[in-house]
Amino acid sequence: MPYWRRIYAEATYCEFKEAAETFNSTVAIIEELKALDALPNLAGLYSNFSYLHFIRSEYEKEYDWSQKALALLTEDLPSRIIIDVLRQASKACVLKRKFNKAGLLIRQAVTLASELYLEDGHPYFADALTDYAFYLLNSDSVQESVKVYDKALSIKKEVFEKNNIHVALGHEDLAYALYVNEYSSGRFYHARENAERSIRIMERILPKDHHLLASVKRVKALILEEIALDEQGNMYLQLQYLEEAEQLHRAALALSQKSFGEDNVQTAKHYGNLGRLYQSMKMYDEAERMHVKAIMIKEELLGKDDYEVGLSTGHLASLYNYHMKRYRDAEKLYLRSLEINLRLFGEAYSGLEYDYRGLVNVYAKLLEHEGVINYSLKMTEWQRLREEPKSPEQNLEPQPLKQILENYFNSME
Repeated sequence: MPYWRRIYAEATYCEFKEAAETFNSTVAIIEELKALDALPNLAGLYSNFSYLHFIRSEYEKEYDWSQKALALLTEDLPSRIIIDVLRQASKACVLKRKFNKAGLLIRQAVTLASELYLEDGHPYFADALTDYAFYLLNSDSVQESVKVYDKALSIKKEVFEKNNIHVALGHEDLAYALYVNEYSSGRFYHARENAERSIRIMERILPKDHHLLASVKRVKALILEEIALDEQGNMYLQLQYLEEAEQLHRAALALSQKSFGEDNVQTAKHYGNLGRLYQSMKMYDEAERMHVKAIMIKEELLGKDDYEVGLSTGHLASLYNYHMKRYRDAEKLYLRSLEINLRLFGEAYSGLEYDYRGLVNVYAKLLEHEGVINYSLKMTEWQRLREEPKSPEQNLEPQPLKQILENYFNSME
């Protein structure tokens, strides 16, 4: 099997030891070819290097390799490679919160994929749609992302048998998007149904300790926690849901630690999820310990101003504010979360609601009326911005690759 295909397969199925060996062997061969002045175009290979680091949540390396791949793109490369490079570079930009660049690349990838594969209902088109939905979800176009994930899953279900890993991953993606979309409504039936279908398929075809189960177990746990919080009138059922969510989060954490160790963004996310769960279970000291651990790992790996750090900071602020009466500590954390969210997403970002509501409560408890008025007004303005019609997603019109790359590399984002 060619190295570029092998490393992609190993990364997809989370064979990280084997993927690392393939990566090192391939880099050594590249150096030998470079010395002989016999290098072929390595855009596709570099893109798969980027993909490996994406799966391992090593976002700086993912981004660096994606940029090297983009720089090598030419019109005479196979269309499949061009699409794959654009897709992977878009994902890397999303995780660096470079949304304008990400949108430029993924729209072009979807356009090219639709021209080549749409009529055949090809899984490559479904893959492009999945990455487009990933961009939409992370750039705060949640409802649109649900539609695109659903379309991608429909194609996969037409192409593959039901007990197939691609179908399982499609159900997981849709489950998480539905969870985010219905977070305020509390209607989680379809999200739960998709998460459970994904788990059933994976448990039929994968070893019980396979890393791919970590992510979908996390998704189901998040959904169960929200369902539990709506069961205020049935304490027995609520506890049952919360305990199942804890088991799932603990299992996901163990799988992440086995694959990546302690110092990894995915491991940190699992700690943060446990922190939120323990907050719901009224285990406040344990919740604080989990949140602090998540923040420390994320700061070390991503820097103090990353979105993931802001997310965990906001969760700890909520714990201090609503459950531990540590209002000054909560204030500092909310302000930090607010600054990160405003810088990355702008004044209409959906997540600002939690910072504004939290600060209003903090200042009310501290009897600081000026703060209450200030952030109440900010929240009113935020609501006005949210109600404004959103600009529709740009038409997916094909553009020359040279123009796309010029626009990308000349962007100041």
